[in-house]
Amino acid sequence: MGTHTAQPQRARLRRYATSYAMLLPFLALFLAFLVWPLANSLFLSFTDFDGITPARLTGLENFGNLLFEDDRFRHALGNTFIYVLASVVIGTLLSLGLALAFSGSSWPHRIMRTIFFLPSVTSSIALMLMWKWIFFPSDVGLANTVVGWLGGSTVQWLATPSLTIPILVLMSVWGGMGYGMVLYVAGLNTIPGEYYEAARIDGATAWQQFRSITLPLLRPVTTYVVVTGLIGAFQIFEAVYIVFRGTNSVGGVLDSGLMIVPYLYDQGFTHFQLGYASAIAWVLFAIIFVISMINLRLGRAMKEL
Repeated sequence: MGTHTAQPQRARLRRYATSYAMLLPFLALFLAFLVWPLANSLFLSFTDFDGITPARLTGLENFGNLLFEDDRFRHALGNTFIYVLASVVIGTLLSLGLALAFSGSSWPHRIMRTIFFLPSVTSSIALMLMWKWIFFPSDVGLANTVVGWLGGSTVQWLATPSLTIPILVLMSVWGGMGYGMVLYVAGLNTIPGEYYEAARIDGATAWQQFRSITLPLLRPVTTYVVVTGLIGAFQIFEAVYIVFRGTNSVGGVLDSGLMIVPYLYDQGFTHFQLGYASAIAWVLFAIIFVISMINLRLGRAMKEL
């Protein structure tokens, strides 16, 4: 039996040897630039490492300090959850609204879709610099210029802690809703028009058609938009670092804009606590993984209803 089993395997190997050989360069790059860095990061998360002296194993000490003793991390975690919830919910709703408004094939609809989609393909650094100019604290900033036209006084937009997360949510929603809109438009175009015609014949109102036909059939698109939105929102960095970073704090005034990834950067590349920063990265990975799995399960369960 062993000989008869081995012969087809050897024949299959000879048949696909060229294909396997052509995959080796990709496999080498994959192992060198993805698997090895991830494994090394996981190892460093259990060590005390400053990038200069040899890493010293500390077990779960980094994770214990992170979850139970680090008030600044808990503050960053709370800010991140508030920001993620607000940006994903508002961004998803606006994406769907824009798709419903501009899902046609006419030139005005195409132009509007292009305008709303442009921020998604524009350099994030350029966008953040533009937002920093808009909320510049003096009269040079666009926001304060508009406030001045309306008779108001200058607002310290970037130095007011209560405005930090709303500004970050505004930047996120403005920059990402066009991407979600395009996905929703594609989903809307796959819904057969006969469903709506049958519903209208039965006397269904526009809201009943939306609730009973559009929303259920867009559920896979919604799941994708929400999951990718969650992953992107949890990884926010450029907006905080470019717009709110001060000389003494990466999270702005009173750490009002401190998120998990900027805190990871601060620990790893400002304080050179690379082992601690690696632990933060793996905690972030666990959070994103668990929330994404819950979202996918909920989407699957709703599909079966």
